[in-house]
Amino acid sequence: MPGNNSPRQLPLALSVAEGRTRDDLVVTDANREAIELIDRWPEWPSPVVVLAGPAGAGKSHIGSVWADFSGAAKLDRSKIGDDAIQLAESGSVFLDAADSGGLDETGLFHAINAVRQNGTRMLVAARRFPLAWGVRLPDLSSRLKAAATVEIREPDDELLAGVITKLFADRQVEVEPHVVQFLVRRIERSLATAISVVEKLDRMALEQKSRITRGMAADVVSALDQGQGEFNL
Repeated sequence: MPGNNSPRQLPLALSVAEGRTRDDLVVTDANREAIELIDRWPEWPSPVVVLAGPAGAGKSHIGSVWADFSGAAKLDRSKIGDDAIQLAESGSVFLDAADSGGLDETGLFHAINAVRQNGTRMLVAARRFPLAWGVRLPDLSSRLKAAATVEIREPDDELLAGVITKLFADRQVEVEPHVVQFLVRRIERSLATAISVVEKLDRMALEQKSRITRGMAADVVSALDQGQGEFNL
């Protein structure tokens, strides 16, 4: 007879559609200004807007949601050449992680000019405001100083709770509010971490054929704290 060491039945890796519409965004004081900005598109305070905030605050997600509903093209920060200029001439463009290194400064300068000259829009996401990027090209520095800036703050408790609840709902998983609040108090203040935790808890619950409990949440958080990528639970 098989003993207790028999292999666990692993769940099928079913894909879960990640919400990419305006209605999928959870709004709190931490990100309200940024979301109000995309709601006003294309009536922006400046043709170029920089969305700045810490890692995990949701800048990329908000930018991608805006790009999807506005039809904006996504630019590669290291290859902003003639193609990007043509895109900026004909429509909106989104540049993510602009201050992560390898920025094509000359290309960005010309793309901003194309935006300004053709009445299109550019959203730029970065961890820091432009003055802290260390831009070497004076003309680009001047253009960035003229851009409007919007700050997005580290996720607050309300935002994390809303995101975690929605992520579980997207997976058609019901979770008790006290489990959500436990996760909010214990995980890193990062939307990426929230996504990872929900995925791992969903997988664990499927493997164990169990509802998600506070104990399971504690095990996942502990494993994350110890830097474990996989779980032997």
